[in-house]
Amino acid sequence: MRNSRRGEVDPFIVMDVMEAARAAEEAGRHIIHMEVGQPSTPAPEAARNALVGAMEQDALGYTVALGLPALRKRIARMYQDWYGVDLDWNRVVVTSGSSAAFILAFTALFDQGARVGIGEPGYPSYRQILSALDLVPVGLPASAENRLQPVPADFEGLELDGLMVASPANPSGTMLDRAAMEALVAACRAAGTTFISDEIYHGIEYDKKAVTALEVTDDCYVINSFSKYFSMTGWRVGWMVVPPDHVRRIERIAQNMFICPPHASQVVALHAMDCDGELQANLRIYAKNRELMLEGLPKAGFTRIAPPDGAFFIYADVSELTDDSRAFAAEILEKAGVAVTPGLDFDQARGAGTLRFSYARSTADIEEGLRRLARFMAERGA
Repeated sequence: MRNSRRGEVDPFIVMDVMEAARAAEEAGRHIIHMEVGQPSTPAPEAARNALVGAMEQDALGYTVALGLPALRKRIARMYQDWYGVDLDWNRVVVTSGSSAAFILAFTALFDQGARVGIGEPGYPSYRQILSALDLVPVGLPASAENRLQPVPADFEGLELDGLMVASPANPSGTMLDRAAMEALVAACRAAGTTFISDEIYHGIEYDKKAVTALEVTDDCYVINSFSKYFSMTGWRVGWMVVPPDHVRRIERIAQNMFICPPHASQVVALHAMDCDGELQANLRIYAKNRELMLEGLPKAGFTRIAPPDGAFFIYADVSELTDDSRAFAAEILEKAGVAVTPGLDFDQARGAGTLRFSYARSTADIEEGLRRLARFMAERGA
């Protein structure tokens, strides 16, 4: 049987790490999970209870392709509450997770062969989805001086059709402030480059609020998700905000590709947005874990780390310890019982010398993980 070259995408290495950790647990070992980019907490309790009631009253069949109007209106209201942005709810499109939003955005915006810039280190699925759609991902190596975020000089003269940015970023957790966001938007406007902002870690910030691209421009696509702050990874529901004249284009594609997002997940998402108490309690756990990681990782020997403003990751330069982050991560799993993610997922050029540590688990897990890492590094002689 013939194969399409569009299917020749790289594996998502963190999923391989998760499988190795699962196998170790199945063999009887206790593994501390610092590889997984997801909360360990469930969807908010009141939101789950609301779904129980909805299932007793409704068949929960198809919704309209753009999502439940009540949910779209509630998302628009959140932009007013969080950022002071007056957003027309008709511009909000509910999607089957942010992954579906990326597919819809790339399909709606770019023709075959279009060149889309992505910051490196960055979320690996950007690159793989673009490639699978016969688009050309253009890696933009970001510097430590720019806090691992792209700046206009990184793509000057590259003739990009689009630019994808993420703030807070995965894997670094660094954010773009308003001046940096404005500079990127202005550079894209001058070059005729479409601007896409991945904001799925908004809500998980520590010292200052993240800036949404919608504070700067309406001429952009903004993608977000209920997975992270709202603790709903497995429910697969996200959203995007698009310019008014793109709504019908997105709707037609969504009707045919996805029919609609999961109805049950939309019900939970709607009610999750009113569960501030539980969500803020989760955030306090992340904040505590972040403090522990920023103190404990350098003590263990991981001293070169990006300053995380948000999300729940620490990205460490370990190039003085290894030139094979995948093998190093496997050694840490085997000898320390801690699962971490090799940087090769996030940066093809420099990722062999980096690791990502997630601190989304319980504080007790983070404390135990740090003890194990310190012991491992001491025995390794680092």
